[in-house]
Amino acid sequence: MAQEWQQHVLDPYAQMHVRGGAPVTQPRKQPLVLLAEDFEDARELYRDYLEFSGFDVETASNGREAIDRALQLQPDLILMDASMPVLDGWQATRELKANPATRSIPVLALTAHAFDDARQEATAVGCDGFVTKPCLPDDLVARVRSALEAGKRKLRR
Repeated sequence: MAQEWQQHVLDPYAQMHVRGGAPVTQPRKQPLVLLAEDFEDARELYRDYLEFSGFDVETASNGREAIDRALQLQPDLILMDASMPVLDGWQATRELKANPATRSIPVLALTAHAFDDARQEATAVGCDGFVTKPCLPDDLVARVRSALEAGKRKLRR
């Protein structure tokens, strides 16, 4: 038991796996990104970028599914498209940030709206960052890595 705990503590993402007061029993080797995007082609493209760069990726095609998957999976980060069916990304983010089980998961808004009002809306609903699409693969990966590092720093405090 002590050895298992020690391995968990030595895992660089171990702190990212303790949410809602319950540690995940199997620490992940790679960060898990939940990608919420309604367009299948974009979802596949972004998923492939991220997997190639060493991330585990799960997907959701609407805001309601994103909330359900976030509660179930407790990902290390969520990439949330703003405009989706069933429940838009803004409202989904509000609900995730209001829930103690998911509020500490970093959320990056993923949207084609590059205007300041979209950035302000992302901040207002609780997003931890903003990615304008389309984006270059290296830019997306850099933003995800940066948000993960910022999230780890917050948890250490």
